[in-house]
Amino acid sequence: MATKLQRVKLIQNKNYQRSGPKSYVSLLHKYKFTPTLDGPYTVINKAHHQGKHGEHKAVGGKTHMQKVLQKKAPTSDQTGDVPAEDSQNDSEYLCPVTIGTPGKTFTLDFDTGSADLWLWSTELPAATTSGTSHTIFDPTQSSTFKNSSGSSWKISYGDNSSASGTVGTDVVNVGGLIIQNQAIELAQTLSTQFQQDSSDGLLGLAWGSINTVTPNPVQTPVENMISQNDIPKTSELFTANLGSVKDANDPDKGESFYTFGYIDQDALGGQTPYYTPVDNSQGFWMFDSTSAVVAGKTITRSGNTAIADTGTTLALVDDTTCEAIYKAIPGGKYDSTQQGYIYPSNTALNKLPVVSFAVGGQQFALQKEDLGFADAGNGMTYGGIQSRGTMTFDILGDVFLKSIYAIFDQGNTRFGAVSRSEPTQNTTIPAASSS
Repeated sequence: MATKLQRVKLIQNKNYQRSGPKSYVSLLHKYKFTPTLDGPYTVINKAHHQGKHGEHKAVGGKTHMQKVLQKKAPTSDQTGDVPAEDSQNDSEYLCPVTIGTPGKTFTLDFDTGSADLWLWSTELPAATTSGTSHTIFDPTQSSTFKNSSGSSWKISYGDNSSASGTVGTDVVNVGGLIIQNQAIELAQTLSTQFQQDSSDGLLGLAWGSINTVTPNPVQTPVENMISQNDIPKTSELFTANLGSVKDANDPDKGESFYTFGYIDQDALGGQTPYYTPVDNSQGFWMFDSTSAVVAGKTITRSGNTAIADTGTTLALVDDTTCEAIYKAIPGGKYDSTQQGYIYPSNTALNKLPVVSFAVGGQQFALQKEDLGFADAGNGMTYGGIQSRGTMTFDILGDVFLKSIYAIFDQGNTRFGAVSRSEPTQNTTIPAASSS
């Protein structure tokens, strides 16, 4: 067992630039939902055939429908492929992780919405890695690397963008926790969308059932921490504390970090965490969220669920709740050209509604400073809460998670939350905030 548990500090990604529409397109990629509100982006069903192909037609195999993201032409209803530059691939936060022997440090995206640990590697074509600022994993330079013959992995999205490659095991050091024989996935191919990301790869913190390694999924880093007794049996959990706009001028309070195997008492601020059971049947950190409160008015959402996703910047909720939020903001409206809700950038915080979402049986309010996500131009701000389209559950990403200290209790299959502060009432929210 590791002798010392410590905070794993996150690094602010200096290349990250907020864009509302690009972040929304990234979520369309990741979750493949169909928008219910008008805008340039849509998802269509397209026939995809698997089997041998003759000169004129497919022979044998089977055909299935695949959801494909498309972009409408600005002057017609014709649709075409979505350019890679239309999607926000960068993460706002990156985390240093040391891998191999001797150890080499990689900056990874920590994502509770996925379950793969993959890296840029020397198996990529030279044209991809040449001149890049990425740290590249070279398995021949690590004495503890072992190839997992016959295993492969692939992450793919509806626009045919993908990342894929081979699998091996090596030593992984996360904040002083040493994980032996951790499966790592080496990229052999990265489509343009993945190449644009500033991180050196991704470390998934969702449940292992959605890991993409075949023929057999592998254990995630947290699962291995538990099985190898790297973290105490009494604390089989990790936590996330994401710095908020409100915390920008307070370095101690604004520090972004994860912990593994313990709950940071300073982050609790003397409060007792509230816990709710997690449904992990889909591999996500999913819990009941059957109500929301907007400006003091409760919106009942019978049977509604939500997932906590650190790999998502925005919060996506049902259309009824979205509409109620922006109706409560003077000048708030839906802008179909940006496929999102916007409101005047000069709106004072005391004119913004208090918005909260249920985590199990308790409401947790967003900090008002984080309701505005990015500059939308023309004196308007792109809101941090947007429509989830046809998805049947909410995605509570960083816009929500910045308002709480989040506890992902894997050992007890539950999610915990502590409210970080009360909303401020007397200042003005910046048009394009950066935490």
